[in-house]
Amino acid sequence: MFLKRLQVGDLAANCYIIADEKNANAAIIDPGADADKIIETITKEHLIVKYIFLTHGHSDHISALKEVKNATDAKIAIHEQDAPMLLSPKDNLSIYFGEGFIQPPPDIMLKGNEKFAVGDLVLEIIHTPGHTPGGISIKVGNIVFTGDTLFAGSVGRTDFPGGSYDELINSIRDKLLPLGDNISILPGHGEPSTLSIEKKINPFLCNI
Repeated sequence: MFLKRLQVGDLAANCYIIADEKNANAAIIDPGADADKIIETITKEHLIVKYIFLTHGHSDHISALKEVKNATDAKIAIHEQDAPMLLSPKDNLSIYFGEGFIQPPPDIMLKGNEKFAVGDLVLEIIHTPGHTPGGISIKVGNIVFTGDTLFAGSVGRTDFPGGSYDELINSIRDKLLPLGDNISILPGHGEPSTLSIEKKINPFLCNI
C-alpha cells in the first residue's frame, strides 16, 4: 500500500493519500489546504484518485476540496450529518478564519459501516461522532484514520457547535478500542500512534 501524509494549512492538518500500488487506484483523506502540494503528489506518483473522504466538515480538513475535486474528478464522500457544513461558511468555521468559503456538495452521503474498494484495498467507514455529529474514522487493514476523534495523547475538541464530549468518548470506547491493540491510528493532526499505546498513556482513556 502506498501511504503519504501531508501536513497542510496553518493548523497543520494531516491529509493522507493512500493507493493500491499494483494499479495506482487511490483515495485522499481530508484535503485540508495546500491543493498544489496534494495535486503534485498525485501527479508525481501517477495515481488515479477514485474517492475524496472527509472525516468531518471543519474548514481545516476541507479547504482544498474544490481544487482537488476539479483536478481528479474523484467522488466526495462525507457523513450525511456533516454534509451541510460543506455549504455553510458558519458551520464549517471558515467564516471565523476570514475565508467564508463554500465547497462542492458530496457525491456520496455516508451513514457508517460502508465499505469502499480502492484497487485491492478495502476502506471501512466507522461513524465516530463527538467532535462533530458526522465525524468518521476510516479503517484500512490494521490502520485507522481517526480524523479529529482520537489523537496521540489526546482527543478531539468538543466545544464547537454540534460537539459532544460524551459522544466522543463513547465513539472511542465502543467503536475504536474494540478494533484491537495492534491497530495503528493516523489522526487528523499530530503524529501516529497505536491503540495499545493510547490505552496506556492517553489521559482521556484512563477511565473508559
